[in-house]
Amino acid sequence: MHCPRRGELGRAGNPEDGPEPDVVLACAGDVPTQEVLAAAQLVRHHLPDLAVRVVNVVDIARLLPSGEHPHGMSDFEYDGLFTADKPVVFAYHGYPWLIHRLAYRRTGHRHLHVRGYKEIGTTTTPFDMVVGNDLDRYRLVMDVIDRVPGLAVRAAAVRQRMEDARLRHHAYIREHGVDMPEVADWTWEARR
Repeated sequence: MHCPRRGELGRAGNPEDGPEPDVVLACAGDVPTQEVLAAAQLVRHHLPDLAVRVVNVVDIARLLPSGEHPHGMSDFEYDGLFTADKPVVFAYHGYPWLIHRLAYRRTGHRHLHVRGYKEIGTTTTPFDMVVGNDLDRYRLVMDVIDRVPGLAVRAAAVRQRMEDARLRHHAYIREHGVDMPEVADWTWEARR
């Protein structure tokens, strides 16, 4: 499990020594990680006052309590990363229920919302598959807005922009058969 420090994924979340997060964006898997990083960038751009923590889970067994698995974390460690009372939006490349099963005994489990594989999609572009499973950056930003207390009204315009981006994607892919440039080029922009 990795909580980014300054210099490593620095554009993704607030530094560890910064304020307690308002929301945690967590991920496991390569595509979910890319989408969480893009979502974090969108949140920082559109909602700069919101404190975001990004946690990349490399070994999902770490979500288990330390007494249940050799890789498991203590409650203290888990709460230190995910918090006990803040919303956690977790993007996972598998079935969402697995993350819930691994973390159901944790203090903040009721604040955990997992996006993952829904078996939706067909032969299409990579980003369209992500959108079809509601695992895309725009949906993750909407989840942040929906789950952070008091943010839904304040950020209604931002949420609408995210909805509009999903609609633009839908129209663009049907017309051109490829992902929108802003999505396809994002990984190159993030590396700069």
